[in-house]
Amino acid sequence: MIELDNVSKQFDGPAVLAGVTARIRRGEIFTVIGPSGSGKSTLLRLIDLLDSPTGGTIRVNGTDIHANGEESLRIRRMMGMVFQKPAVFNTTVTENVAVGLRFRGAEERVVREKVEEALAMVGLADYGERRARTLSGGEMQRVALARAMVIEPEILLMDEPTANLDPVSVEKIEELVLRINRDLGTTILFSTHDMYQGQRLAHRVGVLMNGIFAQVGTPREVFTLPATREVARFVGIENIIDGVVVAENGISVIDAGGIRIRARSPLSRGEQVALCIRSEDLRVFLEEGGKTHLNGNTLPGTVASIVPRGPFSRVTVDCGFALSSVLSWKAVDNLGIREGSRVTVSFAAESVHVIRQE
Repeated sequence: MIELDNVSKQFDGPAVLAGVTARIRRGEIFTVIGPSGSGKSTLLRLIDLLDSPTGGTIRVNGTDIHANGEESLRIRRMMGMVFQKPAVFNTTVTENVAVGLRFRGAEERVVREKVEEALAMVGLADYGERRARTLSGGEMQRVALARAMVIEPEILLMDEPTANLDPVSVEKIEELVLRINRDLGTTILFSTHDMYQGQRLAHRVGVLMNGIFAQVGTPREVFTLPATREVARFVGIENIIDGVVVAENGISVIDAGGIRIRARSPLSRGEQVALCIRSEDLRVFLEEGGKTHLNGNTLPGTVASIVPRGPFSRVTVDCGFALSSVLSWKAVDNLGIREGSRVTVSFAAESVHVIRQE
């Protein structure tokens, strides 16, 4: 439905976008994730016709949206936008939601009906006569979402709409996004710096880094099979180890500074690689209780640190290089480990994702 073809945008300094290419399918939730300043908001503003690209083309249903003023207006009417900071007018909730319909010259009866439907959809059916600026941040963002949806857009653009909200409000907005997509079939582009939110919501994810999509794929592909070391670090893989392939026979053997690690990889002997291992795939045992995975890895080491992380602890073990595992507090207590304890770290070859180093 939306085609991004080598889209670039430059302001006064370096290019913010440097050749973004992607295809967004009709009816999907496509989440753009990336660090702050990576150009997520700029990309959505270009699609929403609030700005023009320096280079490249954006097409909606095959039409270049920036090529013709009349066509641009028609396409702009197909889209609704929700910003990071909810902008509300100093009027009632009803009047805030009705703005788009009034611009389109809708009859008053139609305006009333559609506003009521939109407010019911976002859970604010009884809020119509309240002053919008007296509402909480989460409520104002739901008003903004109702205002975007009341015009029945084919495309909904959401620019980090939960960045400043409390967890309860975030959950409500996420539920609404999923329901709008499921019930109405609306194509949704949702930008966020919260990688886990992207994972929860998206059919597909685009990782925007250094002005381009470093990777586009399903949440499972992006979060378990990152394309680059930089993507791996951003999506939360703590254990990234450099090495070189020294043997290959279905299960590869990688030399990581004199320590051998087994992994499944199609890469050839002599190739420089980075090994990515998610912390939740590591198991920690007391040294005498180590367990060996079939075609797996068991490495001895010393506990370097135990750091609380909510109901869990991040246990970092020095095995000649650092490996971090996430364990529950109870598991740490049952093991009886502390800094300086001798342990073994065990993980399957299948849990090691191998990236060729460029």
